[in-house]
Amino acid sequence: MKGKTILLTGGLGSLGRAQAEAFVSGGAHVVVLDRTDAGEARAAIDGIAHAGPGKVDYRQQDLADLEGTQAAITALADAQGIDVLINNAALIMNRPFEQFSLTEYEEQMRVNVGAAFAIAQAAAPSMKAKGEGVVINFCSVTLSGAWDGYVPYVTSKGAMLGLTKGLARELGPFGIRVNAVSPGAVVSDAEARVFGEHADAYAAWVLERQCLKRRIVPEDIASAVLFLAGDGARMISGHVLEVDAGW
Repeated sequence: MKGKTILLTGGLGSLGRAQAEAFVSGGAHVVVLDRTDAGEARAAIDGIAHAGPGKVDYRQQDLADLEGTQAAITALADAQGIDVLINNAALIMNRPFEQFSLTEYEEQMRVNVGAAFAIAQAAAPSMKAKGEGVVINFCSVTLSGAWDGYVPYVTSKGAMLGLTKGLARELGPFGIRVNAVSPGAVVSDAEARVFGEHADAYAAWVLERQCLKRRIVPEDIASAVLFLAGDGARMISGHVLEVDAGW
């Protein structure tokens, strides 16, 4: 990854930080996009920077603003090019289907899949000019249908699957590979936030359903992303790599 420019959305969450650190440790230049205020993000960015010889830059961006996001990424791509795009960012809420407002549904669709579409459009020209590039999207084990209360989120992840397949076909002739990672139940800040005091019961439920009886951690997902981004996966495209401990 030395010398490569990596654009990573949602880079301050547990999964995003692990990915950023993995790429920085390999010598890459990682551009992290997140909506957190730059001052509040400073400690996390400093921690990522110490992961290795690469470097990291932070761009505050609200991905719900599709036009603003696309314009910002177009400027970035024009200025320095993008070698690897990782659409990692996602909003997730848990409640019964009938209790979601249309605004909440729309926001999850905009951030979880609409932004990925807009950013891919902005990044593709620089990849086409180089004759190569990598796009990695994020699907989810929730597409298995085993979870209640996540209808907008699951819908957005189904759309990400379609986006991955469609982009792989359309961008392949230009040497651009498009794949997705589908994480299982990962120990993360988001999990702690969603399940709170029920975290232990949730962990037991997860382990009962997994083939491997240990919890997935963010570094497991980062390893899969690093593989798909590298030359070892040069003939893999349109694929969804499930990292779910055998669901």
